[in-house]
Amino acid sequence: MERVQSASGMRRRADALRCGGRRLVLVPTMGGLHRGHLALIRAAQKQGDHVTVSIFVNPTQFAPGEDYADYPTDLDRDCMLLEETGAVDTVFAPTVDELYPTGAARQAMWVQSELLTRHLCGPHRQGHFRGVLTVVTKLFSCCRPHVALFGLKDAQQYILLKRLVAELLLDVVILGHETVREPDGLALSSRNAYLSRTDRAQAVVLSRSVTAARRAILNGERRVTVIEALMQRIIRQAPSARLEYAEVVSTADLQPLEALLPGTEVLAAVAARFGKARLIDNQFVTVPAARA
Repeated sequence: MERVQSASGMRRRADALRCGGRRLVLVPTMGGLHRGHLALIRAAQKQGDHVTVSIFVNPTQFAPGEDYADYPTDLDRDCMLLEETGAVDTVFAPTVDELYPTGAARQAMWVQSELLTRHLCGPHRQGHFRGVLTVVTKLFSCCRPHVALFGLKDAQQYILLKRLVAELLLDVVILGHETVREPDGLALSSRNAYLSRTDRAQAVVLSRSVTAARRAILNGERRVTVIEALMQRIIRQAPSARLEYAEVVSTADLQPLEALLPGTEVLAAVAARFGKARLIDNQFVTVPAARA
């Protein structure tokens, strides 16, 4: 496993591998690696013959007052964990100066989408998705992947990135990997490290709420307001939870729905804060045909 820090060095390595006929797969991360990341890496092995994991805590996707300075990552520990998997060929761990050569605060060019960020996390994390889309574009430029894998826990991000490559004609296949969960259903996240014991026990309401929404849709509920009220009610059973949103949107454009039409795919998504931790969860659901 080789560790690369410079953008130019990563680009040279990727170009040489491509010229050699290798199929490159990228797993972008911000470090703080856990079992969810390792599941992505195992899936990446099946998509190509050279796996690159990027580790970069991107300052431009943190809104003011968020946890950029405290984000739980340890590069040496993460690299040791990746080495132990035997599945990673390259770790790309650039500095901020490498990816933002003019300075993150002075950057003049950005990639962003107004339509797809109007709901869910967009209103609650100003500038977040602009930072995500921009840094992923930079990572694609440096790592030259044929395929990139992302966890479906970050569903809005996944949908945005699918549209990014489609509309900007980028030659990268975006694949999503099912959310990896604890035995009680809590979605794995680096920010789970912030949870107190009490908050950890209560945070399972997130997975319960989206699971209940999925079940309601599959059982024939078509009223969006009823499904959203169901998710809200479950989350508010946790005294520590500070609900940000509980919404059902179309996966085509991430816009709210008045009713659910058979055959359409929707996303039931929630976000809440537990102490310092802001956690999200979701379920993708295809609305079934009406029962006879």
